[in-house]
Amino acid sequence: MSEGSNTGLAAQVEAIAKAARKASFEMAVLPTEKKNAILKRIGTMCLERKNAILEANRIDLDEGAKAGLSAPMLDRLKLDDKRIDQMVEGLHQVADLPDPVGEEIERMSPPRGLDIRKIRVPIGVIGIIYESRPNVTIDCAALCLKSGNAAILRGGKEAFHTNTALASVISDALVAEGVAPAAVSLIPTTDREALKALLKMDAYVHCIIPRGGEGLIRFVVENSRIPVIKHYQGVCSIYVDKDAEVTKAVAIICNAKCQRPGVCNAAENLFIHRSAVDMHLPVIAKRLLAEKVELRVDPSLTATFKDWGIPCKEATDEDFFTEFLGLVIAIKPVDSVADAIQMINNYGSGHSDAIITENRESAETFLRGVDSATVYWNASTRFTDGFEFGMGAEIGISTDRLHARGPMGLRELCSYKFLIYGKGEVR
Repeated sequence: MSEGSNTGLAAQVEAIAKAARKASFEMAVLPTEKKNAILKRIGTMCLERKNAILEANRIDLDEGAKAGLSAPMLDRLKLDDKRIDQMVEGLHQVADLPDPVGEEIERMSPPRGLDIRKIRVPIGVIGIIYESRPNVTIDCAALCLKSGNAAILRGGKEAFHTNTALASVISDALVAEGVAPAAVSLIPTTDREALKALLKMDAYVHCIIPRGGEGLIRFVVENSRIPVIKHYQGVCSIYVDKDAEVTKAVAIICNAKCQRPGVCNAAENLFIHRSAVDMHLPVIAKRLLAEKVELRVDPSLTATFKDWGIPCKEATDEDFFTEFLGLVIAIKPVDSVADAIQMINNYGSGHSDAIITENRESAETFLRGVDSATVYWNASTRFTDGFEFGMGAEIGISTDRLHARGPMGLRELCSYKFLIYGKGEVR
């Protein structure tokens, strides 16, 4: 691309960022009732324009298929009547949630007599970078609007037509409610130079949230002047303890791996206590095979699988670090709960991990020891989701440690400030 083209893109992005910053001041003081009205209008207009949205999505799906996108990626990209209805339900859920803006976090009365109140406030302008899932456009817009932020959205090329259609709905809903349409903006190009320009707009944008593969997130982190809340890989693991109940284990593992394998909270690794291998693993493995899951097993287990007559591939160490995003799972035996914790903390991405056991002491040790944002006892990792946590739609799942961790809802999109009420005090 020519230098002139780059300059033009940068100017276009700067204009979007400036307008978003101006709109953020309006959003910060917008009454709750008005924010809820905007969200409900977006939902109504999504239903009114459903056919246009689905037609735009069909174009993206056709182009994606021609480009050779995998079945899980196409599934992430696809919208249908049910998924649009779910988007609208998410909008109404967010509208029904308490408004975090202005919420008093803490109140202090220091010796000098000042009345100090710590309250939640919007972050300001949030840039959201995401890949193929177009529902993210609606989810992120809803959460940013309800939390009083302005949003700049940059979706992936796979969903460009769908995102454009959805952004048009949001813009028209804002105008209809008498609010600046710049409160939610979509970068109108998939050119990576526009993304680079956005990441330099630290004068106007206060936070960047990337949602996508590890390559995208590393690119954003390496090129951004703006603080980034990261969501790295979802390398999620399940540990089957020696005291696991096998029926429960099979149900949880198959749900975590097979229900929707292309999402970040799907299980990628299966660790199992050595004493449970002979009793539980054949049942689990056969059920996974019935679901067409490829089994990659630790070299210490390949002969055992051969004896059982269960087909498998020998796993490499790299497999246990891999987010497969498909019907593949890596399997390794461990010697104890402590060993399982060590394996997960080594191979995992700090996202979501689970223990299956009937032993409370083992479960509590696991829950405390695994260094991840969400840790489960006898439940599927697929529950790591703002909707499932009762937070409404989520902005993402942070694997960071500062400011926000795990599913990010409304409160996680707020900062805070101090309000100080005095009676003439001086220092």
